[in-house]
Amino acid sequence: MYGFGDVRDPNPESVNLMEDLMVDFVTNIAHQAMGCAERRGGRFSNEDLLYVIRNDEKKLRRVEELMDLNEQIKDAKKNFDLQDPIVVEKVQNQES
Repeated sequence: MYGFGDVRDPNPESVNLMEDLMVDFVTNIAHQAMGCAERRGGRFSNEDLLYVIRNDEKKLRRVEELMDLNEQIKDAKKNFDLQDPIVVEKVQNQES
């Protein structure tokens, strides 16, 4: 809340209210996405979430951005294998 202009130590009642609202929101979105998955006859997927928020452009772009970042992190982790002796040698050479 501080990041959106509130005081550094907000009122605990305000924090509890925001937490309740967020839990309700996330639960509602998750239930809707699960409903989409059930209608398809499959398991929950990212596409179900994207379908539920498709009409809210701001949320849709943010979710797509986070999904892209997640893929980039996965790719970076794949490329950074410290079990590979060549990679270990390169890291050691860079440190010295």
